Amino acid sequence: MNIIDGKLVAASVRAQIKQEVDAIKQAGGHIGLAVILVGDDPASKVYVRNKLKACEETGMDSYLVNLPADSSHERVAEEIVRLNEDPKVTGMILQLPLPKHLCEEKLVDIIQPDKDVDGCTYQQKGRLWTGRDSLIACTPLGVMKLLEYYGIELAGKRAVVLGRSNLVGKPLAQLLMNENCTVTVCHSRTKELAKVTSEADILCVAIGKAKFVGKDMVKQGAVVVDVGMDRDENGKLCGDVDFAEVADKCSYITPVPGGVGPMTVTMLLANTLKAYRLQTK
Repeated sequence: MNIIDGKLVAASVRAQIKQEVDAIKQAGGHIGLAVILVGDDPASKVYVRNKLKACEETGMDSYLVNLPADSSHERVAEEIVRLNEDPKVTGMILQLPLPKHLCEEKLVDIIQPDKDVDGCTYQQKGRLWTGRDSLIACTPLGVMKLLEYYGIELAGKRAVVLGRSNLVGKPLAQLLMNENCTVTVCHSRTKELAKVTSEADILCVAIGKAKFVGKDMVKQGAVVVDVGMDRDENGKLCGDVDFAEVADKCSYITPVPGGVGPMTVTMLLANTLKAYRLQTK
């Protein structure tokens, strides 16, 4: 069993990003990430703080727009349009979830596609699903980077994605197909779930249920990627996979914390750098 070290991979990728950002700035270029936070959700504030800190570490400029929780659709849209037009902002993210009175899809789709570094606009999703070069949602992109870093063979392998969210499950399934995996997407209505998952050479889990996947759901020698971020009965951080029970059956497995998590913010930086190239080529 090999543990996939997301911190190690993230550090390596960030070091490369910092070199490229330094070169851009020395040449007089501007590269910056803008984050729009509506309200004061505690978890969202932590995520935003991590993103701004990562920008600082790699030399990117960062811009935080914190709007009141009762902001209207028009007020948030106005801010997105302003950032679309700001040449110093090369990447933009609307921190989710939004307050319930706001429509996530309508606001996200106002973001200029080549600044959509979270891969959430329908244009970028469409580019991914039609095989074109795109800005890809950060968590699934991070999963693929981990598999690549560890030299895990994908072509011809049976991959199962447990979860079908727009942010993780769907784009991850497409990325695996792009690498010539045979992909099955499972969800709450899947029958004989354990039978399906236990046939996977590569099992990716993103359902938000603490320690849901046990050893009976995992094939001997499988690669298991745990995207979950949950709390167990003692309040301790854990994933969707019962690591202690499953690890010995795996050829590779990601821990929680320290697996996929560090890659999400790192891929946000990588996408911001890519967006800069798209806008200045």
